[in-house]
Amino acid sequence: MAKHSDGPAEIGAPMDYAEHEKTYSGFLAATKFLTIFCVALLIAMAALFFTNAGAITAIVLFILLNVAGHYLMR
Repeated sequence: MAKHSDGPAEIGAPMDYAEHEKTYSGFLAATKFLTIFCVALLIAMAALFFTNAGAITAIVLFILLNVAGHYLMR
């Protein structure tokens, strides 16, 4: 049978909220930059496959979209 007690169920080290906030901020930044990367990649692939732009133009477009996205989202 389960043992019932009046105290807390788990007694451990106190939470490190500063480290939690730092980790969460890093996760949000990584998510933001990965989203920018994926959107730029999809647009560049569409330019490559559905237009007569060519591979070099698609690569340049991909780089420009990444730079513009990172500049606008900082």
